[in-house]
Amino acid sequence: VQLVESGGGLVQAGGSLRLSCAASGSAFHFTGWFRQAPGKEREFVAAFIWNPGITLYSDSVKGRFTISGDNAKNTVYLQMDSLKPEDTAVYFCAADPRRLAKAEIRTRAGYNYWGQGTQVTVSS
Repeated sequence: VQLVESGGGLVQAGGSLRLSCAASGSAFHFTGWFRQAPGKEREFVAAFIWNPGITLYSDSVKGRFTISGDNAKNTVYLQMDSLKPEDTAVYFCAADPRRLAKAEIRTRAGYNYWGQGTQVTVSS
């Protein structure tokens, strides 16, 4: 099983970035994004439940970020708009094949497979 993130980088406040997470080696029931800023806990950002395409967001990104999935490419995207300096973090893609409750999907414990992370830096 492999999860490969791409799309991170440096952007000015108010700008946009799109992260991609390409999965291989297994079929997942849901794929999520977490982020970790220096000195802080890793926190839930968003998740995509593949069947039937349900999306979950943290309150801090709702309305600014959009998560979507491409079944043919087995890839999940995180479109990040109206970026703020506080969005600066390493963003991790994660996935799991289990059918869990939405509350569990919002937690780190709900994921058994993780990518290496991609840095997102938002300058003020």
